[in-house]
Amino acid sequence: MHRKTWALLTAAACTLPLALATTGTAAAAPAAAPAVNCAYTPAVPADNFKGIPVFDAKKAAKPYSATLRTGQGNITFQALTDQAPCTTFSFRFLAEHDYYDRTHCHRLTTQRLYVLQCGDPTGTGSGGPGYSFPDENLTGATYPAGTVAMANAGPNTNGSQFFIVWKDTKLSPNYTPFGRITAGLDVLQKIAAGGEDDQNGPGDGYPTLPVNIRNVSLSKH
Repeated sequence: MHRKTWALLTAAACTLPLALATTGTAAAAPAAAPAVNCAYTPAVPADNFKGIPVFDAKKAAKPYSATLRTGQGNITFQALTDQAPCTTFSFRFLAEHDYYDRTHCHRLTTQRLYVLQCGDPTGTGSGGPGYSFPDENLTGATYPAGTVAMANAGPNTNGSQFFIVWKDTKLSPNYTPFGRITAGLDVLQKIAAGGEDDQNGPGDGYPTLPVNIRNVSLSKH
């Protein structure tokens, strides 16, 4: 599927079982945290295939920050592990397997939508990691500047591609927010100021300033 159109994501399948009701007059014990079970499903394409993650709830709960080291400067975001555990676990898996190293951000939008899209090792907008997962964290989702969210090709099609919002953007809540920029918003704004080539239409194309991701490093909070 050609993914030049705006969406490019697969949502992480997380089941959150309801707490069982207690009966009798004894006081109910404090409810345990809901279990999270993320389903990563084989999917095509499988570009730069690194395997399919196996969800580890304990590891997924650990907070982390990710730094994209690009030729234009570093961009760091805090992963929202408590709000989007399936998505942040997938991103961690790919980063730990060097999936994003030596890739580039292939799309910049500068009219109505204000985002930089990255994460496709083919650089075409149609690449993916060989698996998909369902959406999460969509209730009330908004996309202010500094949001990191999954791109997609429709509901529950998340893979490796993501976008970073460089200016407040109005979007339907269809794209899983999974990070928040903590450093490097000025780098994004510099990239945006450089413009794009309109190859996908006015205000939508390849960034004039090349955004090559040298590597992605993770750090604990």
